[in-house]
Amino acid sequence: MKKTGGFALCLGACLLMAASGCGKNYEEAAGTLPAQTEEVRTEPVEVTAAPEETTAEFVPEERIAVDGRIQSYLTGEMRDAAQADRRPLAVMISNDREAWPHYGMGRAGVIYEVPVEGNMTRYMAIMEDYDDLERIGSVRSCRNCFIDFANEFDAIYAHYGQSTFAKPQLREIDDINGIEGRGAQAFFRSSDRKAPHNAYTSFDRIQSAIVDLGYSQEYGADYEGHYQFARPGKETVLSGVETVDAVRIVPGYSMYHSEFRYSQEDGLYHRYQADAPQESDEGPLAVKNVIIQYCQSGYYANTEYLNINVDTSEWGYYATGGKAVTVTWKKEDGITRYYGPDGEEIRLNPGKTWVCILSTKDVDRTEFYGE
Repeated sequence: MKKTGGFALCLGACLLMAASGCGKNYEEAAGTLPAQTEEVRTEPVEVTAAPEETTAEFVPEERIAVDGRIQSYLTGEMRDAAQADRRPLAVMISNDREAWPHYGMGRAGVIYEVPVEGNMTRYMAIMEDYDDLERIGSVRSCRNCFIDFANEFDAIYAHYGQSTFAKPQLREIDDINGIEGRGAQAFFRSSDRKAPHNAYTSFDRIQSAIVDLGYSQEYGADYEGHYQFARPGKETVLSGVETVDAVRIVPGYSMYHSEFRYSQEDGLYHRYQADAPQESDEGPLAVKNVIIQYCQSGYYANTEYLNINVDTSEWGYYATGGKAVTVTWKKEDGITRYYGPDGEEIRLNPGKTWVCILSTKDVDRTEFYGE
């Protein structure tokens, strides 16, 4: 087995470690406190990879419904038009062991994983295919960066409470909040878990709350999607001097020893935690694309709450098909765009995508293993 650490692939990217403070946690409730952050910065990655062979500029195809199906904004696959043309649900999901297995998470077209505090990560599952789900969760509280990510997909955002610092930013999104107002009707407590790991929602409850709150379920008129996808028969195959084997990917989260293992049989990255396949209620979790996105980070006002900077451009990796390349990312018109070694926006292979958000101070924890 060949092991490649994060630093070996960055071509001289340097890491400046900032001192991090820790203190008491603030309760997850309404209110506003000033946010302070100490950022950890890395120099931009200088990529010298040979460009991928191409014969024509990529032009996105028009989304046209065929036999009641249309291309999904989340996965690039053909889906039932009633679902794919409906604004998706972005729901916060716990990654505490007490909340396993995750309900409904296997339906997500896109999953964001972000460190929040105490080495714990939290998920945001963005889904359009959830009409028959009677249990989704367990649902946890909001953090600021998740609001930005949900907005990038024009999603309706479901969460059970929020950190104090996220309260003002929630005004920027259509959200369903389990601790206040009409949003509380969207959630229920199960008897097989202990609080706070037993809050769940369902399709029927979400739909009822959306109607009560008066949210539109149509995409905004100017929404054109988040990702570019490879066209049928034109699969993205990563190549070039910067390409590395990515049969196993260890993103660098210190809790539960998470990793992705590539399967030649189905062409998917299967997620593992605690040395076992990570399960949802409907089976193991697996995705077509893995994006590792490094962000500058600090802490909020003497707490352990991480403040993730999702606006200042940095770098990361894109993996698909058992290979990985370095990418750079930047925010453009409110949407994060990822650019490959050739300087062009990457084209994801149609299928599910897992986005791992990591602090720049944890660059050296990311590892790739080849055959």
